[in-house]
Amino acid sequence: MKPKIKILIVDDHQIFIDGLKALLQQEDEIQIVGQALNGEDALLALQETTTDLLITDISMPGMSGIKLTQKVKEKYPEIKVLVISMHNDREIVSEILLAEADGYILKNANRADLMDAVSKIADHGTYYSKEILAIMLERVKRGKKQEDKAQLLSPRETEIVKLIMQENSSEQIAQKLFISKGTVDTHRKNILEKLQIKTLVGLCKFAFQNHLDSL
Repeated sequence: MKPKIKILIVDDHQIFIDGLKALLQQEDEIQIVGQALNGEDALLALQETTTDLLITDISMPGMSGIKLTQKVKEKYPEIKVLVISMHNDREIVSEILLAEADGYILKNANRADLMDAVSKIADHGTYYSKEILAIMLERVKRGKKQEDKAQLLSPRETEIVKLIMQENSSEQIAQKLFISKGTVDTHRKNILEKLQIKTLVGLCKFAFQNHLDSL
């Protein structure tokens, strides 16, 4: 039996936490392990419970969701972070990207988008809503291309990067390329090592810079 996705919710509005919990608890594969009204309490909660995915807002009193994301990634790199916020400002999106959150959706997203985001992030992927992806693409493409590093990738690795950018999971990539999931995971590891990138979010930034975001 597949283990449940253990989720901690952080938001300074209890009514939003309650609504999000009500949605998520309808899914058999999800377990809500805690909640917090601010970043400081969230970090304390992470010390006391096993968490797979942290869902956080950005604007909170004291520690912002951006700072919380940075601290979580520093102390608990294995924990995934999904940001749910009303903000689609270019600068805020840029900060979240640099903090390396695994996903970002707006609070007006529908239930299907939320579940899709949770599922893909839990499966070692990323999920950014279309509105957020457009802002990310505009920002990152202004950056300097890292052509030398792009040339380090084999044709198969480049193909896998492009499929990752289409939000395919390892299992989906394996099916499309007629290889095993283990082989895909090995390619992922080798790609990150070659490019000296630590996370899939960092890989997304690299792909945007080198125009590997489409097949």
